Amino acid sequence: MTHFLNTADQDFETRFTALLGMKREDSPDVDAVVADIIADVRARGDNAVLELTEKFDRLSLTAQGLRFTPEEIAAEIARVPQHERDALVLAAERIRDYHARQMPEDAFWTEDSGAKLGWRFTPVSAAGLYVPGGLASYPSSVLMNAIPAKVAGVERLAVACPTPDGKVNPLVLLACQIAGVDEIYRIGGAQAIAAFAYGTQSIPPVDKITGPGNAFVAAAKRRVFGKVGIDMIAGPSEILVIADGRSDPDWIALDLLSQAEHDASAQSILVTPDAEFAEKVVAAVETHLKTLNRREIARASWRDFGAVIVTQDLAQAAELSNRIAPEHLELCVADPEALSEKITHAGAIFLGAWTPEAIGDYVGGPNHVLPTARSARFSSGLSVLDFLKRTTLAAMTPEALRAIGPAAECLAQSESLEAHGLSVRARLDALNR
Repeated sequence: MTHFLNTADQDFETRFTALLGMKREDSPDVDAVVADIIADVRARGDNAVLELTEKFDRLSLTAQGLRFTPEEIAAEIARVPQHERDALVLAAERIRDYHARQMPEDAFWTEDSGAKLGWRFTPVSAAGLYVPGGLASYPSSVLMNAIPAKVAGVERLAVACPTPDGKVNPLVLLACQIAGVDEIYRIGGAQAIAAFAYGTQSIPPVDKITGPGNAFVAAAKRRVFGKVGIDMIAGPSEILVIADGRSDPDWIALDLLSQAEHDASAQSILVTPDAEFAEKVVAAVETHLKTLNRREIARASWRDFGAVIVTQDLAQAAELSNRIAPEHLELCVADPEALSEKITHAGAIFLGAWTPEAIGDYVGGPNHVLPTARSARFSSGLSVLDFLKRTTLAAMTPEALRAIGPAAECLAQSESLEAHGLSVRARLDALNR
């Protein structure tokens, strides 16, 4: 059942620690299977991908049919109603505007010694984006992954989106078109990740892979990391709401359910100093669970992983939130900006009762690909920076080398790296001739 905690209780710390340590992912032992799939794709290329697509997606293709043609894309996009098209365009514009502000600046300066130092940012040449297919087919995820890549300047952008039983989501294809995707492949699973990482006869390899997926996709991303870059290994969705009791309990209940309906392993947590308000929110959650379309999924999430924590005050609520480091954090309080200054660990913060997390999923502007499972303690959500590389620059003049070279020679000798020191000494000796 839903976990109810109160910081005033004697056993609070024990129960809170247990809450932090809850295992929410269903983690079948898929690594051996994924290893075999990757090896097969590396060895046989297209043939392996085609056979695995027929096996897992019940879709028989030829090598020429792996990639959507422009004509197929146009035909599918034509099916999208105008109001959905308009909503997707609005979302794309806002996401693009937000991420354009993230572009860092190159720098190059001259020190007093005469040495020139700096850095330069350049995009990865090619990126592969994974988009889940079937029931979990989200055009919003296309925008959130593809637009930052294009803003960063990625030249080639490929999408892998499985179409189980041949079923295509036209909105996903439209999102790809709006975001500037160059190639769309109707493949999925570990075989798609392997194809992006190592390439096949029909699918050129990429430099970085991003996007969510199931346990097989996550395991494949782990295995190919090093050959290519990856964004993160995302777990089940989560939300934490800090509320002071002044908000509409019905709104807060719906915010909690907005993540619970994602997945039975998702987690929704309410933290409030107002115990009476907490009871009202719980009652509202139970009411909505009677009618919600995805009520069975949401009910399982709320029952097994949902939590309500009553604190002494909002400062204590912020402390607990930092220990949880949630993916999504709503601050439904009178002064959300002031409270946000006490937050050090969160994937994304939504300020005020008028900012539901769902806005962030679609049209807010910031990215919705965020760190989960407490990884917001040390990582950030997807951004333009994920598609950029920073290269450092250094240039010595004779005067600069004369000023700092002896120190480099000294340190090289202390590390017993003779050639290092000699490479500096040779130049210093030339200056002294």
